[in-house]
Amino acid sequence: MSIKNKVVVITGASSGIGAATAKKLAEKGAKLVLGARRKDRLQELANEIKQAGGQVIFQVTDVTKASDNQKLVELAQTHFGGVDVIFLNAGLMPNSPLSDLKTDEWDQMVDVNIKGVLNGIAAVLPIFKEQKAGHVITTSSVAGLKAYPGGAVYGATKWAVRDLMEVLRMESAQEGSNIRTATIYPAAIKTELLDTITDKTSKEGLAQLYDTYQIGPESVANIVSFAIDQPENTNVSEFTVGPTNQPW
Repeated sequence: MSIKNKVVVITGASSGIGAATAKKLAEKGAKLVLGARRKDRLQELANEIKQAGGQVIFQVTDVTKASDNQKLVELAQTHFGGVDVIFLNAGLMPNSPLSDLKTDEWDQMVDVNIKGVLNGIAAVLPIFKEQKAGHVITTSSVAGLKAYPGGAVYGATKWAVRDLMEVLRMESAQEGSNIRTATIYPAAIKTELLDTITDKTSKEGLAQLYDTYQIGPESVANIVSFAIDQPENTNVSEFTVGPTNQPW
């Protein structure tokens, strides 16, 4: 199924995987609706895409607010006439040992990594059910597949995303709404994710790992493009992606 002219909403779009995906899909003719908290970065990305001939609009979006997600989807409907795909990509990873009791950071991860996904699903699901078509894509993590010290809460949020997406796929099949899902589990991908870590030991350890192995976010953008480009009757549910030389 061609990506050309599909309306794609992307959260966490101002940098990293979100920005790379926006550029990739714009090259293929998608109509993009970008959301993130940093207006200046969104404006810069939108200008770049427009200069290359792409179609794009944006809106400052805090995914922890249900109303912001709703407004982003409504913008897509108003400007482009509908929504075909939503890529729920916003995420935080302030890792630390549980014994450090960084409960404020736990709350932030739950709010962004789980509630942010739920808010996006809630905003778009009525539209997808009514049109009996749509595609929900999320960024989980290899931490959503396996556990590691320091990543308990982050991993828990990413495991939650895995379950949410699988149940969404199953319920859609049962209800006949034809909603496709795809969950992506990245390993060491070069993004700003490490910037959210305040625990010194956790940050140093992950920084060393990323400096050794990380690959660019374009690798994930290619997967998003591949998932969207499948026939409407074909659902590829999960993608694990990382550097070839990383033993994740």
